Amino acid sequence: MKKILFTCCLFIVASGFAFADTVSIKHFVVKENPFAKDEIAIVAVDTGKNIQENVNGTFSFTINGFVETLKFEKGTAFFRHKLEKSSFIFARHQNDEGTTSMLYYVYRHDSKLTPVKISWILLIAIPLGLVLIGYLFKRFIIIALIIFCIFLYFNYHNGLSIPTFFQSVLDGLKGIFSS
Repeated sequence: MKKILFTCCLFIVASGFAFADTVSIKHFVVKENPFAKDEIAIVAVDTGKNIQENVNGTFSFTINGFVETLKFEKGTAFFRHKLEKSSFIFARHQNDEGTTSMLYYVYRHDSKLTPVKISWILLIAIPLGLVLIGYLFKRFIIIALIIFCIFLYFNYHNGLSIPTFFQSVLDGLKGIFSS
């Protein structure tokens, strides 16, 4: 009788672990690391931009093409690489529910970092706007081409490559169609 009772208790405890809720990161933001100079932190948030403090453990992120294993504690993980200058940060996380990716421009001024989220719509709107201006006003074709070249140089010089550009746009489009 004791063996049957022990087996039932063991089964109940094991089933409790089998149905445990898994924690996943569906949304995140990039912020300045308050504890280290010239470093950023990745914070797991919900749709209302509130920190998800139940996110703990290690999660795999791809940051600017490099796979990083980040350790989250109370919803925050620190990216331990110093930023020497202003640059683009393309962070991507893949979990069971899908892929979440964000493009940020981290502006470095004085001794502070200011992350600015770049929407994929803006990435498409600037080149399309320049093409439209050049098409509508034939006299401004040269000016539109010069502005477009400056746009490309700025993106390339600050770490936004063409594949990252298109990956960010494609992830944004996937987000629209999966919603």
